[in-house]
Amino acid sequence: MKIGFNLLLWTGTVTEEHFPLLADIKDWGADGVEVPIFDPKASPWDKLAREMDNAGLDRTVVSVLPKGANLIGEDKAERQAALDYLKACVDCTQRIGADVLAGPIYSPVGRLTGVPPTHAEREHCIEGLRALGQHAEGSGVTIAIEPLNRFETYFLNTMEQSAYILDKVKHPQVGVLYDTFHANIEEKNIYAAIQTGGKHIRHVHISANDRGTPGEDHVQYVETFAALRNIGYEGWLTIESFGSRLPELAAATCIWRPLAPSEEHVVREGVAFTRKSWNA
Repeated sequence: MKIGFNLLLWTGTVTEEHFPLLADIKDWGADGVEVPIFDPKASPWDKLAREMDNAGLDRTVVSVLPKGANLIGEDKAERQAALDYLKACVDCTQRIGADVLAGPIYSPVGRLTGVPPTHAEREHCIEGLRALGQHAEGSGVTIAIEPLNRFETYFLNTMEQSAYILDKVKHPQVGVLYDTFHANIEEKNIYAAIQTGGKHIRHVHISANDRGTPGEDHVQYVETFAALRNIGYEGWLTIESFGSRLPELAAATCIWRPLAPSEEHVVREGVAFTRKSWNA
């Protein structure tokens, strides 16, 4: 089992100024990092790959859809823009040697229509994810779509909804991300939800209910890890936490107060808690 840490605690765009942070994260106990890709052209991917190798860090990737791109949209041009963007993200994921591309990559975060998802939207999602899976063939990259809570998306909120989509996609490189923060809001029974996700769960975010330090919150980690072990999950446990270092990220994630003494505290304590809890 590998424990990762999401770099969104520090930045949405990794540049050379963040390279020294990689060695710190390794020293603080993580096995790898999760790299945000919000623009496939924004970061020095080849240099970043070398720096992560030098630090002894494995890696995954997280992304979201930019404005004007919507995999489930009514507009064909928006759907094509989303697919083109996600294909570029798959290519960048492979380029830096990461094995997972995860995130709510079906619709822009925060897009709400005021009504439940439609049959047409589900069909567009299935078609788009199938095409993305075909693009990822031979790359070593697994795609993991992320259901969010109801305040961030109306399309996918639960493991049941996600499993329905993935049963239709039927591609071995397309699965779902299970996130403890969103599940804490949306799922009625944590153990049952993970059983429902079952074979489709390809990535896991360990995120406190307040987005702070895992283990210093009330998420049901015992049930979570027991259920993941029961389905034979052997992928990443990637900690996702947010802070106030960057105003734009703090605003996007609704962080209005300090959640931990420091970033180092979140990494050290979160990784130690996750490793101990999984092993127990």
